[in-house]
Amino acid sequence: MSRGTAVLRPAGFAESATSSYRWSIILGGAIIGLAALAAYSNSFAVPFLFDDPLSIAQNASIRHLWPIWDALSPSPTSFVVGRPVLNFSFAVNYALGGETVWGYHAVNLAIHIFAGLTLYGIVRRTLLRPSLRERFGLSATGVALAVAILWTVHPLQTEAVTYVSERAESLMGLLYLLTLYCFIRGTGSPRSGCWFTLSVVACLLGMASKEVMVSAPLMTLLYDRTFVSGSFRDAWARHRQLYLGLAGTWLLLGYQLVGLHNRDVGLGLGITGWAYSVRACRLVVDYLWLALWPHPLVFDYGEFVAVRHIAEVVPYALILVVLVAGVVFELWRRPAIGFVGAWFFMILAPTSSVVPVVGQPMAEHRMYLPLAAVVTLVVIGIHALLGRGRMAVFLAAAVGLGLLTVRRNEDYRTQLSLWNDTVAKCPDNSRAHNYLGIALLDAGQLPAAMAQYEEALRIRPDYADAHYNLGLALVRLGRLPEAIEQYEQALRLKPDDADAHNNLGFALAQTGKIDEAIAHFVQALRIQPDYADAHSNLGNTLAQAGRVPEAIAQYEQALQIDPDLVEAHYNLGVALEKTGRVPEAIDLYEQALKLQPDFAPAQNALARLQAGQ
Repeated sequence: MSRGTAVLRPAGFAESATSSYRWSIILGGAIIGLAALAAYSNSFAVPFLFDDPLSIAQNASIRHLWPIWDALSPSPTSFVVGRPVLNFSFAVNYALGGETVWGYHAVNLAIHIFAGLTLYGIVRRTLLRPSLRERFGLSATGVALAVAILWTVHPLQTEAVTYVSERAESLMGLLYLLTLYCFIRGTGSPRSGCWFTLSVVACLLGMASKEVMVSAPLMTLLYDRTFVSGSFRDAWARHRQLYLGLAGTWLLLGYQLVGLHNRDVGLGLGITGWAYSVRACRLVVDYLWLALWPHPLVFDYGEFVAVRHIAEVVPYALILVVLVAGVVFELWRRPAIGFVGAWFFMILAPTSSVVPVVGQPMAEHRMYLPLAAVVTLVVIGIHALLGRGRMAVFLAAAVGLGLLTVRRNEDYRTQLSLWNDTVAKCPDNSRAHNYLGIALLDAGQLPAAMAQYEEALRIRPDYADAHYNLGLALVRLGRLPEAIEQYEQALRLKPDDADAHNNLGFALAQTGKIDEAIAHFVQALRIQPDYADAHSNLGNTLAQAGRVPEAIAQYEQALQIDPDLVEAHYNLGVALEKTGRVPEAIDLYEQALKLQPDFAPAQNALARLQAGQ
């Protein structure tokens, strides 16, 4: 039998594949899943990190799945504002297991596995397109499997998978891939309308997950031009309704971005687009290097720092110009290679071009989807250069990358280990010192924590969060006047910090400055109306001032926001007891003990009342 008849099939080959061929595809998918499970087997006990408390523990909108609008409407002050699908996924997690951390990691890993499977399908079906089928033939499945496995176990993905809040990136990545996959399925199916509808739905959900989804309609159009229709004109003529639907999803994205000011993103933050683009030249080249040589990996690279001398970035700018020019040339000469290059640059463009991301200009999770382009080019290059030995190379690379991922996940095992690692790799990162201080404070190492806060302030004297955290440490040491001074300094730098107002109010109340304390609690609630702790603290201070009915209203509001707030149950019981409502007080003490059986104040109050009865 000739090579042509053994390898090449009619155009419907993918749909009319033999049973053994289908099983080989399924086996490939199972291998991807098992590889991901092995690489992330030590990630399920990783605690909540960095923004996770704000996204989950302090996010009142995920406490209930119904009415669904609450779960789809996160607080404007939360990390997940403008990302309703992401917030809803956290609400589902919370409904199933509260704040049990392994459940959040299980969902993150499941999303990553499905993304790997979708990438597997996209690459395999693309290599079986008429323009590529003759070259790849039956090796399409093997090449696609190598791409998907290497992408899935690559250690550069750990931040998007192991760090719970970066579910935003992996969820968006899955929906981005599904948008393209459903389009590809629709182009060769008699039920194209159904597949194209699913493509638009995936794109819409992606826009509601993270803003980087913005380029998905354009990449789908470019894929159509490159692999399906042959030109933009023909792509538009054949699939006009699909592209109108995909473009319509931008309306949702635009609506979500209106009034979004709390992510340190945009042109009105003191950083020009030119200054940021100059810095981005190096960032993009660094991303490429980490894709090829993933060491050292850093959880937080710090905030934007302007380039002092343009000569610093000239070599990186030249590399970038050559690469971009090469992609443009390849789009004309070899469109398939050009598409892969365009995938890398177009997905990175929203965060690594001219729109400043001041708080975090470089972040490894942004390579979640662009990494697929680098891996694809490397795999195809090895496939072209090597013969039978290529599978051994792919296997060795997968094992090596998987072991690096396991090792990287060890750095995430505690807050302390992660921030120690980050400070060691980025000693001039003031934010890393600040968060290492938080980890040390949680571990009870007060002097060491204060040293880290002071180092953060040495690097960046106007760092409001470090002043605030230093205030927390001083409160634990009983040095209230110094703590008040630090809180006040934090508020001078960051007047809309609800936490700083709340804690300053607490410190003022401790020193007997009741009226000032009440004013700061009220200000905290103006900034963040759903701040349960501030309602509870305001209630305590009002009760201290003898305004018990007002205190009761604040406690009730706190419990409406967070029914699991033990202190609010107890303090409301105390207030009700003062007004003679003893049975209700007993019920509240019992509820506090159900939530925290060893809560001594409620135990004592309940024992006293029961003895009296």
